Amino acid sequence: MVQIAVPKETAPGERRVALTPEVVGRLVKEGVGVRLETGAGAAAHFSDEAYWKAGAEVVHREQLFSGAQVVFTVQPLPTPELARLETGTILVGLMYPHRDPERVRTMATGNLTALAMELIPRITRAQSMDVLSSQATVAGYVAALIAARESSRFFPMLTTAAGTIRPAKVMVMGVGVAGLQAIATARRLGANVWAYDVRKAAAEQALSLGAKVIELPISAEGEGGYARELTEEEKKIQHEALAKEVGGMDAVITTAQVPGRRAPVLITADMVERMSPGSVVVDLAAESGGNCELTRPGETVEINGVKVVGPLNLPSALSVHASEMYAKNLYNLSKLLIKEGRLEPDWSDEILAGALLTHQGQIAHAPTRALLGGS
Repeated sequence: MVQIAVPKETAPGERRVALTPEVVGRLVKEGVGVRLETGAGAAAHFSDEAYWKAGAEVVHREQLFSGAQVVFTVQPLPTPELARLETGTILVGLMYPHRDPERVRTMATGNLTALAMELIPRITRAQSMDVLSSQATVAGYVAALIAARESSRFFPMLTTAAGTIRPAKVMVMGVGVAGLQAIATARRLGANVWAYDVRKAAAEQALSLGAKVIELPISAEGEGGYARELTEEEKKIQHEALAKEVGGMDAVITTAQVPGRRAPVLITADMVERMSPGSVVVDLAAESGGNCELTRPGETVEINGVKVVGPLNLPSALSVHASEMYAKNLYNLSKLLIKEGRLEPDWSDEILAGALLTHQGQIAHAPTRALLGGS
């Protein structure tokens, strides 16, 4: 029987859990053994009893990894704990190799197979495993709520005895999954919403949600649905055009990120200076450097009455639904690893090959290998 281990997350502020009781129940019915650390789901409001009823074994950390062939996590397992895994263990979760390449080296030298969920190819067959999309849905929703909370203005139009209050003007920069959810949520709250993205293909999706699209003479379609880096001339055009637009907004939500690289700077200090006091910038790219040059990760700073919010790990704020979506992503991936109760991964499969970070003592992910000097 294949044995899956799920540890309690230890990263500061992390409230999600890799598997929910519902998904555990599915795996157990399929002949898979699941062992969870006691309290693993507590922060996401899933009790040990719920896991036990679903058929999981609930144990203390010291017993968790013994005999486990697969380990499911949300955040990367701390480097010191990697030594507790048996040789050949398959470790699956978010890995962030560019943030800690030495941890990747440790996994390789320990002969651990690591699958990075953020490296899942963005192809049709892998949509049900796309963790970046599922978690970005949560982040975009929460970002709009933060913008509404931190703004000094109502989002919806209100007709009151004191007169009519006009709806807030909100701009969403970056129309990916997070951006689309931020647009939809801000619209539900009653705001007038503008959208900007360097990818022309994003305009139609933004329009379908009721946003007005800010169009520039720039098209930066990149691979995998992401935007390519702009040239210096394109950056100048973008800055000049967006400076005027940003200055008239009550709230700006930025979501532009490139996996494995620093986030592009879209909002400069002079743009923030043009915004009215009481306005707010919510920077979803804070963890990867920020889309606003004034962003401080994990902090809210105020410049001339304008708040710049740099939230971290927003999906964790909605720990129940974020965990449910993440667990289903892992469950769908498990179908490629476990067949009829046996561990039989086909490492040539396009999805597994794309997500493979380390395998058989080697670093399989070329960009990370280059980051470590080709070792």
